[in-house]
Amino acid sequence: MEEIHNPGTLLKISGYFWKTCTLHAGVKLDIFSIIGDERLNAEEVARRAGTDCDGTKRLLNALVAMKLLEHESTRYKNTRASARFLVKSSEQYIGYMIMHHHNLVESWNRLDRCVASGKPVRSSVSSSCDPAEREAFLMGMYNNASVAGPDLVRQVDLGGRSKLLDLGGGPGTYAVLFCRQNPDLLAWVLDLPTTRRFAENVISKAGMSDRIRFLDGNYVKEELTGSYDVVWMSHILHAESPDVCRRIIKKAHGVLEPNGMLLIHEFILDDDGTGPLFPALFSLNMLLGTNGGRSYTQRELFPMLEDAGFSEITRLPYTGPAESGIISAVKRM
Repeated sequence: MEEIHNPGTLLKISGYFWKTCTLHAGVKLDIFSIIGDERLNAEEVARRAGTDCDGTKRLLNALVAMKLLEHESTRYKNTRASARFLVKSSEQYIGYMIMHHHNLVESWNRLDRCVASGKPVRSSVSSSCDPAEREAFLMGMYNNASVAGPDLVRQVDLGGRSKLLDLGGGPGTYAVLFCRQNPDLLAWVLDLPTTRRFAENVISKAGMSDRIRFLDGNYVKEELTGSYDVVWMSHILHAESPDVCRRIIKKAHGVLEPNGMLLIHEFILDDDGTGPLFPALFSLNMLLGTNGGRSYTQRELFPMLEDAGFSEITRLPYTGPAESGIISAVKRM
Protein backbone atom coordinates (compact mmCIF):
# COMPACT_ATOMS: atom_id res chain seq x y z
CA MET A 1 0.00 0.00 0.00
CA GLU A 2 1.40 3.39 -0.99
CA GLU A 3 2.33 5.62 1.95
CA ILE A 4 0.42 8.89 2.03
CA HIS A 5 2.50 10.63 4.68
CA ASN A 6 6.15 11.53 5.05
CA PRO A 7 8.01 13.80 7.50
CA GLY A 8 7.07 16.85 5.45
CA THR A 9 3.33 16.13 5.42
CA LEU A 10 3.33 15.19 9.11
CA LEU A 11 5.10 18.40 10.12
CA LYS A 12 2.68 20.38 7.97
CA ILE A 13 -0.23 18.88 9.89
CA SER A 14 1.58 19.46 13.19
CA GLY A 15 2.21 23.14 12.52
CA TYR A 16 -1.08 23.99 10.82
CA PHE A 17 -2.40 25.47 14.08
CA TRP A 18 -0.14 28.48 13.46
CA LYS A 19 -2.37 29.41 10.52
CA THR A 20 -5.49 28.65 12.56
CA CYS A 21 -4.40 30.94 15.39
CA THR A 22 -3.44 33.69 12.94
CA LEU A 23 -6.94 33.64 11.44
CA HIS A 24 -8.50 33.57 14.93
CA ALA A 25 -6.44 36.57 16.02
CA GLY A 26 -7.43 38.53 12.92
CA VAL A 27 -11.12 37.87 13.55
CA LYS A 28 -10.98 38.38 17.32
CA LEU A 29 -9.21 41.74 16.89
CA ASP A 30 -11.72 42.56 14.11
CA ILE A 31 -8.88 43.42 11.73
CA PHE A 32 -10.93 42.73 8.60
CA SER A 33 -13.83 44.95 9.74
CA ILE A 34 -11.40 47.72 10.71
CA ILE A 35 -9.95 47.71 7.20
CA GLY A 36 -13.39 47.38 5.59
CA ASP A 37 -13.26 48.78 2.08
CA GLU A 38 -10.29 51.07 2.88
CA ARG A 39 -6.54 50.73 2.28
CA LEU A 40 -4.78 51.25 5.63
CA ASN A 41 -1.18 51.10 6.78
CA ALA A 42 -0.15 49.14 9.85
CA GLU A 43 -0.08 52.22 12.08
CA GLU A 44 -3.69 53.10 11.19
CA VAL A 45 -4.89 49.56 11.79
CA ALA A 46 -3.05 49.38 15.14
CA ARG A 47 -4.47 52.72 16.26
CA ARG A 48 -8.05 51.70 15.45
CA ALA A 49 -7.62 48.22 16.98
CA GLY A 50 -5.82 49.51 20.09
CA THR A 51 -2.91 47.13 19.47
CA ASP A 52 0.89 47.31 19.33
CA CYS A 53 2.10 48.61 15.96
CA ASP A 54 4.92 46.08 15.46
CA GLY A 55 2.76 43.12 16.49
CA THR A 56 -0.06 44.35 14.25
CA LYS A 57 2.26 44.67 11.25
CA ARG A 58 3.51 41.10 11.74
CA LEU A 59 -0.08 39.86 11.95
CA LEU A 60 -1.07 41.80 8.82
CA ASN A 61 1.91 40.42 6.92
CA ALA A 62 1.03 36.85 7.93
CA LEU A 63 -2.58 37.42 6.79
CA VAL A 64 -1.20 38.62 3.44
CA ALA A 65 0.90 35.46 3.19
CA MET A 66 -2.28 33.45 3.86
CA LYS A 67 -4.00 35.42 1.06
CA LEU A 68 -6.55 36.86 3.48
CA LEU A 69 -5.28 40.42 2.89
CA GLU A 70 -3.57 42.16 -0.01
CA HIS A 71 -0.57 44.50 0.33
CA GLU A 72 0.21 47.47 -1.88
CA SER A 73 3.19 49.66 -0.95
CA THR A 74 2.67 50.24 2.79
CA ARG A 75 -1.09 49.69 2.80
CA TYR A 76 -3.30 46.67 3.40
CA LYS A 77 -6.74 45.88 2.01
CA ASN A 78 -9.21 43.02 2.22
CA THR A 79 -9.38 40.35 -0.44
CA ARG A 80 -12.79 39.75 -2.00
CA ALA A 81 -13.23 36.65 0.17
CA SER A 82 -12.25 38.46 3.37
CA ALA A 83 -14.60 41.35 2.60
CA ARG A 84 -17.39 38.86 1.98
CA PHE A 85 -16.91 36.49 4.92
CA LEU A 86 -14.79 38.24 7.58
CA VAL A 87 -16.18 41.79 7.73
CA LYS A 88 -18.93 42.03 10.34
CA SER A 89 -21.20 44.25 8.29
CA SER A 90 -21.38 41.61 5.52
CA GLU A 91 -24.53 39.47 5.43
CA GLN A 92 -22.26 36.47 4.78
CA TYR A 93 -20.00 37.06 7.82
CA ILE A 94 -18.82 33.77 9.40
CA GLY A 95 -16.68 35.26 12.15
CA TYR A 96 -18.97 33.99 14.91
CA MET A 97 -18.27 30.39 13.95
CA ILE A 98 -14.55 31.15 13.77
CA MET A 99 -14.74 32.59 17.31
CA HIS A 100 -16.59 29.47 18.46
CA HIS A 101 -13.68 27.43 17.09
CA HIS A 102 -11.29 29.78 18.90
CA ASN A 103 -13.11 29.08 22.18
CA LEU A 104 -12.52 25.34 21.69
CA VAL A 105 -8.75 25.57 21.16
CA GLU A 106 -7.80 25.31 24.84
CA SER A 107 -9.70 22.05 25.28
CA TRP A 108 -8.25 20.56 22.08
CA ASN A 109 -4.78 21.23 23.49
CA ARG A 110 -5.72 18.79 26.27
CA LEU A 111 -7.00 16.03 23.99
CA ASP A 112 -4.36 13.56 25.21
CA ARG A 113 -5.58 13.95 28.80
CA CYS A 114 -9.18 13.62 27.68
CA VAL A 115 -8.46 10.39 25.77
CA ALA A 116 -6.51 9.00 28.74
CA SER A 117 -9.33 9.65 31.20
CA GLY A 118 -12.33 9.26 28.88
CA LYS A 119 -13.86 12.33 30.54
CA PRO A 120 -14.54 15.83 29.16
CA VAL A 121 -12.11 18.64 29.89
CA ARG A 122 -14.44 21.59 29.21
CA SER A 123 -17.97 22.53 30.16
CA SER A 124 -20.78 22.52 27.62
CA VAL A 125 -20.31 25.40 25.20
CA SER A 126 -23.99 25.37 24.21
CA SER A 127 -25.04 26.32 27.75
CA SER A 128 -22.06 28.52 28.63
CA CYS A 129 -22.71 31.34 31.09
CA ASP A 130 -20.08 33.50 29.36
CA PRO A 131 -22.07 35.91 27.14
CA ALA A 132 -19.34 36.14 24.48
CA GLU A 133 -18.96 32.35 24.26
CA ARG A 134 -22.74 31.89 24.15
CA GLU A 135 -23.05 34.47 21.38
CA ALA A 136 -20.22 32.89 19.38
CA PHE A 137 -21.83 29.45 19.69
CA LEU A 138 -25.38 30.50 18.79
CA MET A 139 -24.45 32.90 16.02
CA GLY A 140 -21.88 30.37 14.82
CA MET A 141 -24.79 27.97 14.36
CA TYR A 142 -26.48 30.76 12.43
CA ASN A 143 -23.34 31.11 10.26
CA ASN A 144 -23.27 27.38 9.55
CA ALA A 145 -26.95 27.09 8.72
CA SER A 146 -26.83 30.21 6.55
CA VAL A 147 -24.05 28.65 4.47
CA ALA A 148 -25.43 25.11 4.16
CA GLY A 149 -29.13 25.71 4.67
CA PRO A 150 -30.36 27.15 1.36
CA ASP A 151 -29.18 24.08 -0.56
CA LEU A 152 -30.33 21.72 2.19
CA VAL A 153 -33.96 22.93 2.36
CA ARG A 154 -34.29 22.60 -1.41
CA GLN A 155 -33.45 18.91 -1.07
CA VAL A 156 -35.94 18.16 1.72
CA ASP A 157 -39.53 17.69 0.53
CA LEU A 158 -42.02 19.13 3.03
CA GLY A 159 -44.84 19.36 0.52
CA GLY A 160 -48.25 19.21 2.20
CA ARG A 161 -46.85 19.70 5.70
CA SER A 162 -47.89 22.70 7.79
CA LYS A 163 -46.42 22.56 11.33
CA LEU A 164 -42.69 22.15 11.99
CA LEU A 165 -40.95 21.88 15.36
CA ASP A 166 -37.29 22.91 15.17
CA LEU A 167 -36.05 21.03 18.23
CA GLY A 168 -32.98 22.62 19.79
CA GLY A 169 -33.14 25.08 16.93
CA GLY A 170 -30.85 27.73 18.45
CA PRO A 171 -31.23 31.01 16.56
CA GLY A 172 -33.94 29.50 14.33
CA THR A 173 -32.06 29.71 11.05
CA TYR A 174 -33.39 26.43 9.68
CA ALA A 175 -36.93 27.31 10.68
CA VAL A 176 -36.59 30.53 8.67
CA LEU A 177 -35.17 28.70 5.66
CA PHE A 178 -37.81 25.97 5.70
CA CYS A 179 -40.58 28.57 5.92
CA ARG A 180 -39.11 30.52 3.01
CA GLN A 181 -39.00 27.33 0.95
CA ASN A 182 -42.52 26.27 1.99
CA PRO A 183 -44.97 29.23 2.00
CA ASP A 184 -47.73 27.35 3.89
CA LEU A 185 -45.45 26.17 6.70
CA LEU A 186 -45.57 27.44 10.30
CA ALA A 187 -42.69 26.70 12.68
CA TRP A 188 -41.86 26.64 16.37
CA VAL A 189 -38.25 26.83 17.61
CA LEU A 190 -37.68 25.14 20.97
CA ASP A 191 -34.49 25.90 22.89
CA LEU A 192 -33.22 27.19 26.23
CA PRO A 193 -34.56 30.58 27.44
CA THR A 194 -31.08 32.12 27.05
CA THR A 195 -31.43 31.54 23.30
CA ARG A 196 -34.69 33.47 22.90
CA ARG A 197 -33.28 36.93 22.15
CA PHE A 198 -30.93 35.58 19.47
CA ALA A 199 -33.69 33.58 17.82
CA GLU A 200 -36.27 36.33 17.92
CA ASN A 201 -33.76 38.75 16.40
CA VAL A 202 -33.00 36.33 13.53
CA ILE A 203 -36.69 35.59 13.00
CA SER A 204 -37.63 39.28 13.05
CA LYS A 205 -34.88 40.28 10.61
CA ALA A 206 -36.12 37.56 8.25
CA GLY A 207 -39.65 39.00 8.41
CA MET A 208 -40.98 35.71 9.79
CA SER A 209 -42.37 36.76 13.18
CA ASP A 210 -45.91 35.96 12.02
CA ARG A 211 -44.99 32.39 11.04
CA ILE A 212 -42.30 31.33 13.54
CA ARG A 213 -42.56 31.31 17.34
CA PHE A 214 -39.91 30.61 19.97
CA LEU A 215 -40.65 28.15 22.79
CA ASP A 216 -38.63 28.06 26.02
CA GLY A 217 -37.73 24.49 26.90
CA ASN A 218 -35.14 21.83 27.66
CA TYR A 219 -35.80 18.83 25.40
CA VAL A 220 -33.45 16.62 27.46
CA LYS A 221 -35.01 17.24 30.89
CA GLU A 222 -38.60 18.12 29.99
CA GLU A 223 -41.42 16.48 28.07
CA LEU A 224 -42.41 17.96 24.72
CA THR A 225 -45.88 19.36 24.14
CA GLY A 226 -47.88 20.32 21.09
CA SER A 227 -48.69 18.55 17.84
CA TYR A 228 -46.64 18.76 14.64
CA ASP A 229 -46.35 17.02 11.29
CA VAL A 230 -42.58 17.58 11.06
CA VAL A 231 -39.87 17.54 13.73
CA TRP A 232 -36.46 18.82 12.59
CA MET A 233 -33.47 17.87 14.76
CA SER A 234 -30.27 19.45 13.46
CA HIS A 235 -27.02 18.68 15.28
CA ILE A 236 -28.49 17.98 18.70
CA LEU A 237 -28.02 14.23 19.08
CA HIS A 238 -24.22 14.40 18.87
CA ALA A 239 -24.14 16.22 22.23
CA GLU A 240 -25.86 13.32 24.00
CA SER A 241 -25.20 9.71 24.98
CA PRO A 242 -26.99 6.88 23.15
CA ASP A 243 -29.54 6.48 25.99
CA VAL A 244 -30.40 10.18 25.96
CA CYS A 245 -30.67 10.14 22.15
CA ARG A 246 -33.22 7.33 22.41
CA ARG A 247 -35.29 9.37 24.87
CA ILE A 248 -35.19 12.48 22.67
CA ILE A 249 -36.27 10.49 19.61
CA LYS A 250 -39.11 8.91 21.62
CA LYS A 251 -40.25 12.38 22.74
CA ALA A 252 -40.25 13.56 19.13
CA HIS A 253 -42.39 10.54 18.20
CA GLY A 254 -44.85 11.54 20.91
CA VAL A 255 -45.57 15.02 19.51
CA LEU A 256 -45.80 13.97 15.87
CA GLU A 257 -49.19 13.51 14.26
CA PRO A 258 -49.93 10.25 12.40
CA ASN A 259 -47.78 10.15 9.24
CA GLY A 260 -45.62 12.89 10.74
CA MET A 261 -41.99 13.05 9.68
CA LEU A 262 -38.85 13.18 11.82
CA LEU A 263 -35.72 14.58 10.15
CA ILE A 264 -32.33 14.08 11.80
CA HIS A 265 -29.43 16.19 10.48
CA GLU A 266 -26.08 15.02 11.84
CA PHE A 267 -22.41 14.39 11.12
CA ILE A 268 -22.96 10.70 10.33
CA LEU A 269 -20.01 8.33 10.48
CA ASP A 270 -19.44 5.38 8.19
CA ASP A 271 -20.56 2.17 9.85
CA ASP A 272 -16.98 1.24 10.85
CA GLY A 273 -16.50 4.69 12.43
CA THR A 274 -13.31 5.55 10.52
CA GLY A 275 -14.69 8.32 8.31
CA PRO A 276 -15.59 10.68 6.83
CA LEU A 277 -12.88 12.90 8.27
CA PHE A 278 -14.94 15.73 9.74
CA PRO A 279 -17.46 13.49 11.58
CA ALA A 280 -14.52 11.48 12.96
CA LEU A 281 -12.79 14.63 14.24
CA PHE A 282 -16.09 16.00 15.51
CA SER A 283 -16.58 12.88 17.62
CA LEU A 284 -13.34 13.81 19.41
CA ASN A 285 -14.72 17.32 19.90
CA MET A 286 -17.72 15.78 21.68
CA LEU A 287 -15.39 13.66 23.83
CA LEU A 288 -13.70 16.89 24.93
CA GLY A 289 -16.89 18.67 25.95
CA THR A 290 -19.73 16.26 26.75
CA ASN A 291 -20.58 13.28 28.89
CA GLY A 292 -21.38 10.64 26.30
CA GLY A 293 -21.79 12.77 23.18
CA ARG A 294 -20.30 11.55 19.89
CA SER A 295 -20.78 11.30 16.16
CA TYR A 296 -23.11 8.40 15.35
CA THR A 297 -23.19 5.90 12.52
CA GLN A 298 -26.27 5.16 10.46
CA ARG A 299 -26.16 1.65 11.92
CA GLU A 300 -26.53 3.16 15.40
CA LEU A 301 -29.25 5.69 14.54
CA PHE A 302 -31.61 3.44 12.56
CA PRO A 303 -32.36 1.07 15.50
CA MET A 304 -33.05 4.06 17.78
CA LEU A 305 -35.74 5.17 15.35
CA GLU A 306 -37.18 1.68 14.98
CA ASP A 307 -37.36 1.23 18.77
CA ALA A 308 -39.23 4.55 19.07
CA GLY A 309 -41.91 3.32 16.65
CA PHE A 310 -40.79 4.94 13.40
CA SER A 311 -40.93 3.26 9.99
CA GLU A 312 -39.83 4.15 6.45
CA ILE A 313 -36.41 5.06 7.83
CA THR A 314 -34.27 6.43 5.01
CA ARG A 315 -30.92 8.17 4.50
CA LEU A 316 -31.53 11.10 2.16
CA PRO A 317 -28.99 11.72 -0.66
CA TYR A 318 -27.98 15.10 0.82
CA THR A 319 -24.33 15.63 1.87
CA GLY A 320 -23.45 18.94 3.54
CA PRO A 321 -20.25 21.00 3.24
CA ALA A 322 -18.92 19.43 6.46
CA GLU A 323 -20.01 15.93 5.41
CA SER A 324 -23.30 16.00 7.31
CA GLY A 325 -26.26 13.85 6.29
CA ILE A 326 -30.01 13.59 6.88
CA ILE A 327 -32.11 10.64 8.01
CA SER A 328 -35.89 10.73 7.64
CA ALA A 329 -38.48 8.55 9.37
CA VAL A 330 -42.27 8.45 9.49
CA LYS A 331 -44.68 7.88 12.38
CA ARG A 332 -47.26 5.31 11.31
CA MET A 333 -50.34 4.61 13.40
